Amino acid sequence: MNKENRFCKTAVAIFVLLIGLGNFSCKKIDDVQSTRLSTEETNWKTLEDAKANLLSVYGLLRSATVADNGHWLMGDLRQGDFTITTRADLKAIVNGQLNASYPVINRITNWRRFYAAINSASLFVERAKEIKQLDPRYTQLNLDVDVAQARMLRAFAYFYMSRIWGDVPLLTSSHDGEFIKLSRTPQQKVLAFATNELLAAAKVVPFRYGGTDPIMPGLYYGANWPSWNGIVFTRLSAYILLAHIAAWQGNYIDAATYSKFVLDNQSTQYFVDGANPLDYIDMNALTENQNNYSPFAYKRANLMVGFPFEAGNGLSTANGHLEQLTLAFPFIPKTQPEMFVSKDTIIRAFTTPFDLRFGVDPVTNLYRTNYFYGFESERPIFNKVKVIYPSNTSGNVTLFSSSMVFSRMEEITLLRAEALAVLGLRDEALTALNRACALRGFSFTTATPDLVAAIFQERRRELMGEGWRWYDIIRYNRIKNPQTVFATKNGTPMTFKQFENAGGIYWPVSQDVINANSSITQNPYWQ
Repeated sequence: MNKENRFCKTAVAIFVLLIGLGNFSCKKIDDVQSTRLSTEETNWKTLEDAKANLLSVYGLLRSATVADNGHWLMGDLRQGDFTITTRADLKAIVNGQLNASYPVINRITNWRRFYAAINSASLFVERAKEIKQLDPRYTQLNLDVDVAQARMLRAFAYFYMSRIWGDVPLLTSSHDGEFIKLSRTPQQKVLAFATNELLAAAKVVPFRYGGTDPIMPGLYYGANWPSWNGIVFTRLSAYILLAHIAAWQGNYIDAATYSKFVLDNQSTQYFVDGANPLDYIDMNALTENQNNYSPFAYKRANLMVGFPFEAGNGLSTANGHLEQLTLAFPFIPKTQPEMFVSKDTIIRAFTTPFDLRFGVDPVTNLYRTNYFYGFESERPIFNKVKVIYPSNTSGNVTLFSSSMVFSRMEEITLLRAEALAVLGLRDEALTALNRACALRGFSFTTATPDLVAAIFQERRRELMGEGWRWYDIIRYNRIKNPQTVFATKNGTPMTFKQFENAGGIYWPVSQDVINANSSITQNPYWQ
């Protein structure tokens, strides 16, 4: 069974349980006919088909990002804060040996899984209109909103891949069976496509689904907003992605504009239609899921861009979660974590004693445990994320239910602070920075000498273990353009700009991809 087939079946299982639907169609990327999936003859005919096919796109893209814990291996290990205990493959990533011959590295450097999701999205864009002609329940508004979501997901996939590989093939229509053998498209063209798709979708999708939203009032596929929040992408999701694409391109004017839209429209989610509020949350809410507000726990409105694993619907999995790499006894039956944050790194990152994420509690005189458990030990356990489903543990196998969080209120606010600081709007940047960290026990003052550095240091602390570290390092060095040694190649020292120009910021493309398509060339740094 090929990888796309496995991913598709995973997506089907996930979202059938999540929404309570029947079959999903993944024919365009399947080589094997499944008796459990809709055939082309029976698909694209009913309202239920539309719902199932759209959610399968979400499922495939989620599988693409978290399979083999790729989101964290690619985002948190290169020049990151984690130390590896014994795994040689993870040590290779930390050391920048991204072309080392390890099965996990070969799998995560294969972009085919992303193109499975892209193809599914393109297929939906092309064929969903057929349902409207056959099922009167499928209204034009429903169709427009669904197609807009598929375009958003496709745009997200292209942005996500561009951060990893740079230039990637740009496919904008579906294909049957084998993937079209295209050469790599320049990154700027790919990102321009993603931006245009998101701008178009943002005009259509509502702020929330299945409630009193004026853009799309009433139930969405028979369910209200508490059923949908944290699952589907909203108008705020579109603008978050637009802000990140703009920041990645160094276009901080647009990044500031798009992020402002998100913050200005925060109230569209606040205690609306019975859903949990979209707001900044305190430490216990973030790491202990107090009041069920944590974006990592199940599905919440403050999961603004990401993918949930709903434990209540049987979606807990062993793979695809940070906890698989970072937790150990007493949280799960495991003697040591596969990676941890060393005490020296913790002390360097968390520099104020008032920081509620790590420091000494003045009441108990003990170290706070919201982020790190057992700081006194040789290997403190990074327990910021710990959504465990203990009733499904068996021996050393543990299932987790934490969401893959791409963005939440604190993250997009820090991105806005970054954009404003780069633009020289110091007072506004400081306000945004302090709004993001207001519930972390301290604030920054006007005397802060290097505001850009302070913002990235705060991103390091707040977003530790959320897959952001490497991409933040890239953006920071693009802003600062230091002339010091950033990396070496074959013993030759390189500044960051030399490293970036050589393609070193990107990952190599899997040799399996190159072998299957002679039009694909390897990133120059890895040749």
